[in-house]
Amino acid sequence: MMNETLSLLLALVTGVLLGAMFFGGLWWTVKKGVSSKRSALWFLGSLLLRTSIALAGFYFIAHGHWERLSVCLLGFIIARLIVTRLTRAAEKPKYLAQKASHAP
Repeated sequence: MMNETLSLLLALVTGVLLGAMFFGGLWWTVKKGVSSKRSALWFLGSLLLRTSIALAGFYFIAHGHWERLSVCLLGFIIARLIVTRLTRAAEKPKYLAQKASHAP
């Protein structure tokens, strides 16, 4: 019982790390890609790398157990929420400064 709980906890932590890498990498790619002359190459390369790493991580963590895969996916989704909140907080001051400059 304890070994199963530990493997599920490891799957959750790994899911959070995979999600942080995937969505953090996406945010970084968008910031770099929009100002690049080869933005399509940035986006395609990033997509392939991030997806490959995430799928390989899911495959190795699941190891044939759907429970581990489900918990890993839950961690991935939790990381998405965290990264989304952090990146919005990082972008908010710029948005508020732009909005304030247009005030009457």
